[in-house]
Amino acid sequence: MSPIAFYIFDKPVYWYGIIIALGVLLGIYLAVRHANKLGYNQEVIIDFSLLAIPLAIIGARLYYVIFSWEYYSKNPGDIIKIWEGGLAIYGAVIGGVISALIFARRRKINFWELCDIAAPSLILGQALGRWGNFFNQEAYGYAINNPAWQWFPAAVYITDQGQWHMATFFYESLWNFLVFFFLLYYKKRKKTTGEVFLLYLILYSIGRIVIEGLRTDSLYWGPLRVSQLLSGLLIVAGTALFIVRRKKDYDDHKNGQDKGLGEEEKEQETQDKETQEHGTQDVINEIEDKQRNQEGVDKIQDK
Repeated sequence: MSPIAFYIFDKPVYWYGIIIALGVLLGIYLAVRHANKLGYNQEVIIDFSLLAIPLAIIGARLYYVIFSWEYYSKNPGDIIKIWEGGLAIYGAVIGGVISALIFARRRKINFWELCDIAAPSLILGQALGRWGNFFNQEAYGYAINNPAWQWFPAAVYITDQGQWHMATFFYESLWNFLVFFFLLYYKKRKKTTGEVFLLYLILYSIGRIVIEGLRTDSLYWGPLRVSQLLSGLLIVAGTALFIVRRKKDYDDHKNGQDKGLGEEEKEQETQDKETQEHGTQDVINEIEDKQRNQEGVDKIQDK
């Protein structure tokens, strides 16, 4: 399988780049539709994309280069060759979050809502992007020697090694699609802003921490697989934030109800007081009327 799709003026156009570009375009389209339903102008998403996409690419490449420095320190010219692969999704997420913080601050919009809008687009892009690994013959797992499992998508044949390997890129793509459809379902049922994005972090990390253990090309930090370590941290942090934000929303809602109930009680008390005052005044008026009537009768009798 060639990583080159076609040539333009003798310049190769890679499948990896085409698939990434397709994922970006579909992601922007999806985010624009979602934002419109929330009352945002589509220009907001376009402007955010112009900031987020470059920072995400830079973050993805820097992440990969930093944890592959042994190679890139000897081949610095290869650092810019992103069309050959080597984009780490967690680096892209970090770049995207930084861009969201900057953009939300400048435009004075809710950071968490912006992240919720972007989350389904992000996981969709990841699901599609893994097929770029297929054409580049990378992100695969351990060798499969049992002929009964040497078929795609259970395994993928790696030409350079002349051997079948676990198709871990496909496993992750499938998991990401499942997460994508779940986020589409959940976004209409969320209790507070930020939940869709936090669920993206939690669910993606759960899949990644398992699948990463099957890969043979993981980035390492000492004896630890970087992506597994970061996935574990994101699962814990994402879950904690989800619980905290849900509890805060519950407390705010409860306080609002209590406040409303208190105001209703005060209003009822005021009405009762006014009624009582009006009732007392009516009794006084009735007594005065009787007195006047009695005085009239007495005068008539005197005459």
